[in-house]
Amino acid sequence: MPIPKNITFLTFDVYGTLIDWETGVYDAFAAEAARDGMDIDRGALLALFHEISREVESGSYELYAEVLRRTAIEIAKRMNWPLEPSRSGFLPDSVQRWKPFRETNPQLQKLAKKYRLGLLSNIDDKLLGQTRRHIPIDFDLVVTAQQVRSYKPEGAHFTECARRIGGKRGWVHVASSYYHDVVPCLKQRVPVIWVNRAKETLEPSQKKPTVEVGNLREVAKLLGVS
Repeated sequence: MPIPKNITFLTFDVYGTLIDWETGVYDAFAAEAARDGMDIDRGALLALFHEISREVESGSYELYAEVLRRTAIEIAKRMNWPLEPSRSGFLPDSVQRWKPFRETNPQLQKLAKKYRLGLLSNIDDKLLGQTRRHIPIDFDLVVTAQQVRSYKPEGAHFTECARRIGGKRGWVHVASSYYHDVVPCLKQRVPVIWVNRAKETLEPSQKKPTVEVGNLREVAKLLGVS
């Protein structure tokens, strides 16, 4: 699955690709835990977040705001932090403050001059609306977990996107999560640019993405708009 010669549609995962969710999550936990005199280790927190949020998402569908609340409660429990469940809304409430990476808006503005752009995200419509206030781009297509009632890496986002754009020809997906985005793209034969910000190393058994880059500037350069 090479990058198509005539790309017409670029879709992006949002959190991790365009938005620095890791800093957003850490800042939210650190502030809430400080109310109880607790210190939060960033590395341990993010490892737990990855593990627990995937477990929650793999169950029956519920809004991402609820996924975040349940994840916050379970993380606190494992950290021996006596967080009252009624306070777990601090995490979904923080999404509106999660900021784009510094490169996000300049690179999207360049790409929007040449391609149609879309978002495929594991979030609900309300929280994504809060995030889009930080990204002043008119996207041509938006597919959320709420719309398809499913979470990536299940394939519903990609199936729905193909339906809306009339097939897969000329479509490339851009994403930072190997687990949530690269794997389903490879299964559905959608060319995928992996934005490997964390410099992850793949195991020999893991299939390679179409292209691997380190940031969105490299995406723009690859696609000839830098």
